[in-house]
Amino acid sequence: MLWIPFTLFAAFLQAWRNAFQKQLSQDLGATSVTLARFILAGPIAAIYLWLLYRWQPSQPLPHFSALFASYIVGAAICQIVATALMVRLFQLRNYAVGVGLAKSEAIWAAILGVGFFGTLLSPLGWLGVVIGSIAVGLLSGLRRITGVVSPKTLLLGVASGLTFALTSLWVREASLLLELAFPFSAAWVLLLVISLQTILLVSWLAWRDLPSLTGLIRRPKLTALVSITSCLGSIGWFSAMSLESVALVKTLGQIEVLFTLLISAYYFKAKLARHDHWGLALIVIAAICVMWA
Repeated sequence: MLWIPFTLFAAFLQAWRNAFQKQLSQDLGATSVTLARFILAGPIAAIYLWLLYRWQPSQPLPHFSALFASYIVGAAICQIVATALMVRLFQLRNYAVGVGLAKSEAIWAAILGVGFFGTLLSPLGWLGVVIGSIAVGLLSGLRRITGVVSPKTLLLGVASGLTFALTSLWVREASLLLELAFPFSAAWVLLLVISLQTILLVSWLAWRDLPSLTGLIRRPKLTALVSITSCLGSIGWFSAMSLESVALVKTLGQIEVLFTLLISAYYFKAKLARHDHWGLALIVIAAICVMWA
């Protein structure tokens, strides 16, 4: 059951990372804001892995294969695309709607996991995934799609959720392929994915958009907050997904929307609607379903 506290920890930090990313997106483009997520995360991930080996020095080093490398590359690229799409959502809609659309990740993870990755979900697990998806829709205001959420916003949200789901599924497959003790496999995958993402984004911005790269340097505090909360949250996500199926982890992780609403209310001074109470109740029910499953 260790996946449960790891997931809750990750969801809490991801809510704050999204809040900091929203602030940064007001002045910078989607690519540079996406880089802020990874730019300091590599050294943190390396220190985390080093501390694990200091704690258990008898643990072996991993053996990498071509299949493992393909999972790492796929996960790295998909997470970059998903994050850039979500940052674009922040610029189109309010904070809660953007996060809510991106959280379609859970239902995509269930569908793709069962269809292509050999994931087995019990009826109770499916019930939790469906209830959680409905809850996210209520909490993010998607019940009033007509005239509120444009087709472009809806398409970006679905695409973000789909690419986040693919990222998570490939991360889990890569962790399982290493066959190391917990949490070493997740720590290796985290370090390799983040390092590749940083190299790709820095190279792209240095080539195509140097001002955006220097823009991050001019906002060191906010960039650091995005990067630190992102890396710590990823430690939680990667660890949880190495222990349990992505669909269940991401459904429980929808508790992030609760944290998001609280941040919206107290940090961004947004007003909460009445239907938020129903959404929160459904989130709790979904969480209970997946934990029992």
